[in-house]
Amino acid sequence: MTGRQYTGQRYEMTVKKADILAVAKAARVSPSTVSRSFNHPDLVKPSTRKRIDRAVRRLGYIRNRAAQTIHGIRSGTIGLIVPTIDQAIFAELIQSFSDAVEKTGFTILLASHGYSLDREYALTRKMLEHRVDGIALIGLDHATDTYELLAQQNTPALLLWNYAEDAPLPCVGSDNYRAGHLVGTHVASLGHRHIAAVFPPLHGNDRAAQRLQGLADGLRVNGGDPEILQRETPYSVADAKQAVAELMAAPRRPTAIVCGNDVLAWGALHALARLGISVPDQVTVTGIGDFHGSQDFEPALTTVRIPARAIGARAAETMAAMITTDGTAENLALPPELIVRATSAPAPS
Repeated sequence: MTGRQYTGQRYEMTVKKADILAVAKAARVSPSTVSRSFNHPDLVKPSTRKRIDRAVRRLGYIRNRAAQTIHGIRSGTIGLIVPTIDQAIFAELIQSFSDAVEKTGFTILLASHGYSLDREYALTRKMLEHRVDGIALIGLDHATDTYELLAQQNTPALLLWNYAEDAPLPCVGSDNYRAGHLVGTHVASLGHRHIAAVFPPLHGNDRAAQRLQGLADGLRVNGGDPEILQRETPYSVADAKQAVAELMAAPRRPTAIVCGNDVLAWGALHALARLGISVPDQVTVTGIGDFHGSQDFEPALTTVRIPARAIGARAAETMAAMITTDGTAENLALPPELIVRATSAPAPS
């Protein structure tokens, strides 16, 4: 049994650590029921799980994951590797994925690669060294070594955020080309022909590249042959402000600024407000993502909603099923949606 005594400065161990037998005895269940409560909580009655949880908390019991893995038992962890956790881009996705994974009895091991596919490969190796039961990656473009490593290890793997029918692995996501096309069609329908595209760097970022291609096609199909001025800037409100300030200092100003995500659009709105340029009377601004806060801006941001929470939740359910059934999964598309708010208007005459 484990006990601890608070001395005023630190907790001191008073007796030996508890094992699963002690937990089972305290909860008045079998050791196999305790194990099942951890590994397959949906198979254990809620009242029994509560009793086991009380015993675990009182005894301070911690499972030996390393020993379980040695004996071929799943580690109960899923690796999630994202490009960044510095911005709101993937915050909703991470949160919903984590929440849904927990309900299936797993825990996520989270890492970010900073838009470096080489670093993503190294992180994938580390995840596998920790014996994760599955790995989720963002996007469709990854190093060949990463794909080969996952195949060699026969590890369940899932691609999040992007959707493509011919994805090299099962994917749960939205069509980023379609997202760009939606906003391009919208801007063209308002009569804009001189457009600035403010996007993040495209290298190692298939989401941004697909959105930009969709934007260009949507503008051309619906607006003839518009002039598109492309600017690349990091995921930063400050950098976006600087890029837009430079655009608006040019002899011929764009009448619409289409941003590759809402973070860049926020920077554009701040820059235009500082310059005294009216949105949308003088310049239309759009984003992609529909992050928290975009509808609360003054004026509220026109954007394309990527269903991040739904993607995270469905991806977690898919990954858990792949692990527990040793099966494959079907690709799942969750469509983007154009959200027209107050930052878009017809081009000034």
